[in-house]
Amino acid sequence: MSGHILHGLYEILDDRFYTGRCVNGDSRLEVLHSGSRWAEGPLYVPAWRQLIWSDIPNDRILRWDEATGTVGVLRTPAGNSNGNTLDRQGRLITCEQGNRRVTRTEHDGTVTVLADRYAGKRLNSPNDSVVRSDGTIWFSDPDFGIISDYEGHRAESEIGACNLYRIDPATGEVHLAADGFDGPNGVILSPDEKKLYVSDSRAARIYVHDVRDDGTLSSGKVFAEGKDDVHFDNIRFDDEGRLWAAALADGVHCYDPDGTLIGRLILPETVSNITFGGPKNNRMFITASTSLYSLVMSVTGAPRI
Repeated sequence: MSGHILHGLYEILDDRFYTGRCVNGDSRLEVLHSGSRWAEGPLYVPAWRQLIWSDIPNDRILRWDEATGTVGVLRTPAGNSNGNTLDRQGRLITCEQGNRRVTRTEHDGTVTVLADRYAGKRLNSPNDSVVRSDGTIWFSDPDFGIISDYEGHRAESEIGACNLYRIDPATGEVHLAADGFDGPNGVILSPDEKKLYVSDSRAARIYVHDVRDDGTLSSGKVFAEGKDDVHFDNIRFDDEGRLWAAALADGVHCYDPDGTLIGRLILPETVSNITFGGPKNNRMFITASTSLYSLVMSVTGAPRI
């Protein structure tokens, strides 16, 4: 699929990408840092005015300071961390592929293990998570961190499947939320918290589930499907309900709320993850292969926690 390309950066596949003002931001990408071995898990932390991200094979979490533009190490070793998010108290939730667990960094810097097993068996390698307003956490658990020593530690799966799990905020118990995935990856709630979206990288699909009040999910339906060998990593919403997806070698995809692919961003490297941030929440941060990029947009991310 191809369309009109603007500034060598925006590809307009549907008029809604243009009329929705998705192309009115910066005309070029800004490179904030190069030198990661494989970058993922970007998270903008407003209180710090910093963007943190995971350099998985180098086993470290890096941080870019918005005020000075400097880059430093937040944590090493970091358990071959992948996805990062914040809970409702502003604490860091991290999926640690190498340690095969989900953790929370408390305000005093100590680390609390939230999940490392399901039904008595070790998790595979947690990848990404999302937190609901009541404290419920959903996280994906593919086997990416145990199939080799590159992004974790090679091991056999004790569970024997790649699933989506839910951590109960009251009891801390880990529940099976959804199964049947080939390689569950990015996880995000719709802004109204009524739907949960999961990208399945190996299946080249993004699924959507209805979320019940008790945190259980309906069966997943296909929201988007990759064409021509396009696969998806993490996913994010803007404040007008469009879903943006890191599409690896195909850049960043933008989907209308009805599931139509309306445009994409063209990147010089393979895109792993994206997130919105900055003072106005209209700066897209993109981890792609070895680099961290940013793009100040006319699009605003979905409201922050």
